[in-house]
Amino acid sequence: MTQDDIKQYGLQLFQPRHGYRYSLDPLLLARFCAVVKPGGRIVDLGAGCGIISLLLARINPEVSVVAVENSSEMAALVERNIQHNGLAGRVSVNVEDVINLNKCYPVSSFDLVVSNPPFRTAGSGKVSPRAGRDSARHETTAGLADFIAAAKYLVKPSGRISFIQLPSRLPEFLSLAARMNLSVLRLRMIHSNAESPATMFMAELAKGRRTVPVVESPLFVRDMDGEYTGEVCR
Repeated sequence: MTQDDIKQYGLQLFQPRHGYRYSLDPLLLARFCAVVKPGGRIVDLGAGCGIISLLLARINPEVSVVAVENSSEMAALVERNIQHNGLAGRVSVNVEDVINLNKCYPVSSFDLVVSNPPFRTAGSGKVSPRAGRDSARHETTAGLADFIAAAKYLVKPSGRISFIQLPSRLPEFLSLAARMNLSVLRLRMIHSNAESPATMFMAELAKGRRTVPVVESPLFVRDMDGEYTGEVCR
């Protein structure tokens, strides 16, 4: 187990030394999310160690956050991180699979639904020899369609849904959203640098509305000298 600082948000997170460890993706996604009004509710689908839940609790200081995680081991780690960062009053854990969330909450319960789901379908890509990494990176019980369906069920008509995913799954993502009558409000591509192809995309969805999506300017993680850009460092 390691303890890692996210100084700009005043967080210290415990995470497995050799299992799945968070990268830059959850920080970028948390910043991409719309701000939630005081008294609002946020749910994080597939919380891992709880990094997105805790970041959003810091960014939105007067809201409550539910971290949904189907691994009891990782859920215990989320709880540890909640307690360590003094957020027990506002962040809670639900040890549950996303496919069962309609049994846990009434429809339209949350103002923001956010997810950094497993990126790859079962059996695709490389299988990690490190315990915990494969289940975090590859779909197991729930696929992308299940995550999007759960998000649609949970979000209010006035709320927002935010996802991060691989560009290779963008056509599938857009097709699923359209099939479920979810509108794409914003789309942003993430690139390693100004000359590289996109490595990830972030999308904001909403239900119950018709709108033309805004494709935002690309986000470059590093400049051509290999240093983090100002946007990433802020």
